[in-house]
Amino acid sequence: MSWVIEFFNEKVEEETLSLPPKILAKMLHIFELIEVAGAKLGEPYTKPLSKGLFEVRAKAREGIGRSIYCYQKGQKIIILHSFVKKDQKIPKKELEIALNRRKEIDHDDY
Repeated sequence: MSWVIEFFNEKVEEETLSLPPKILAKMLHIFELIEVAGAKLGEPYTKPLSKGLFEVRAKAREGIGRSIYCYQKGQKIIILHSFVKKDQKIPKKELEIALNRRKEIDHDDY
């Protein structure tokens, strides 16, 4: 059975699809890999963060794209937030956006 990737809402889908073209192409490729491998994919494509959050890492000439996601019951992944980051560390405000969105999802699904 394959994994399903969904966006938290339309805004997240739009922010993901508006990533720079080469970053977006890599991100979509990684999403396809996740749909097959799910939680087993791991680095260099995905990495655990904290508090039940994980990140997809897509690097291209335009920068480093990140999508922060969480798992739900069954084989479902919810993309909570996508952005291009400027350095190695994820900015605190970007992480807080993802954490707040995760809190909005039913906690019983984890």
